[in-house]
Amino acid sequence: MSTTTGGARPHTALARIESAGRILWTVRRDDEYSPLGSTLSELLRLPAHEARDRVERARGALVRPDRVLAPIDPPQEVWAAGVTYARSRDGRIEEATDGTPYDRVYEAERPELFFKATGTRVAGPGEDVGVRADSAWNVPEPELGLVLDATGAVFGYVAGNDASSRSIEGENLLYLPQAKVYTAACGLGPEIVPAWLAEPPFAIALEIRRDDALAFQGSTSTDRLARRLGDLADWLFRGLDFPDGVVLLTGTGIVPDADFTLLPGDQVAVDIAGIGRLVNGVKQVGRPARRA
Repeated sequence: MSTTTGGARPHTALARIESAGRILWTVRRDDEYSPLGSTLSELLRLPAHEARDRVERARGALVRPDRVLAPIDPPQEVWAAGVTYARSRDGRIEEATDGTPYDRVYEAERPELFFKATGTRVAGPGEDVGVRADSAWNVPEPELGLVLDATGAVFGYVAGNDASSRSIEGENLLYLPQAKVYTAACGLGPEIVPAWLAEPPFAIALEIRRDDALAFQGSTSTDRLARRLGDLADWLFRGLDFPDGVVLLTGTGIVPDADFTLLPGDQVAVDIAGIGRLVNGVKQVGRPARRA
């Protein structure tokens, strides 16, 4: 189990950075960044022992980051699991016109899995996540992300924010893609911690600030997951191939009260002990609904 306190940066992690006009994957050890010599996609194609060896051998000339970017290659995909915590099930029942399907999927053998984003639509540390202009009820969803290699094995962990529209999903379950997939609906970062350097369960905390004041805070732990991490990965790979690897968000155990909605200008911090602290602003995206 991770014993790093919330907010403390891991000693070693993979970081995608911009340095002197170049975008590089690096291995950060404390405050020193060494080029990895490959992309994340290339790394995740390798057998696990070769990928680990490449990370551990990355100790060449140091580079200085001008900016830390979302830790994902543009062509890679982010998928997500839903209703994996009891609190998530209860929150979905609260928002839905019919809560029965959420009860059923929480107890079922097969999990809820859905596509979330491509790498080009992911917000990195310090960037804004989006809330839909045609949605009146929006929330962040702090989640542990599994970085899976081409075989489906867990290569590493990353903090994620599965931003969502509760009003759209609650109106009709068939609207789930619109509630979950839109511009800047996913945040990842700041870095990827290799699996051999971190051990679950992990404490997860969410903090939302508005006008420099605390608007919401909550906490949970991955030991409250109703499913095993490896089982979620296995279900994802049963019907899909990911030759460049994939990020799988594992669901949220923190759901703000029904009277809370995320607003443009808010600041959202997702803190996973031993993995990292992801901070994003919030912006409005899309177009308002047209009046009939």
